[in-house]
Amino acid sequence: MFGLGAGEILIILVIGFLLFGPKQLPEVGRQIGKAVKGFKETAEDLRKSVEPEINMIQQEVKMVEQDFQASIKDAEEQINAAGKQADDGAKSISQSGQA
Repeated sequence: MFGLGAGEILIILVIGFLLFGPKQLPEVGRQIGKAVKGFKETAEDLRKSVEPEINMIQQEVKMVEQDFQASIKDAEEQINAAGKQADDGAKSISQSGQA
């Protein structure tokens, strides 16, 4: 429990007993338990509300990445086509110049 051994827990209980006395110690324990439970519930609510947003952002990033990859592919194809046209034009010019 929280990385504490039995001896450490016993020391904490003895100190709590000395500080709060036998009458207040159960009430302090209940308050601490309620605080820990409230913290856990708040953390769980936060996780539940943030997790869908993170998933949506991840999906959007994937879509943008796919669009970017498609744009790169289209640009490469256009560059290759323009290069081929330039090569064909240069060949036709050299052939007409030889004639």
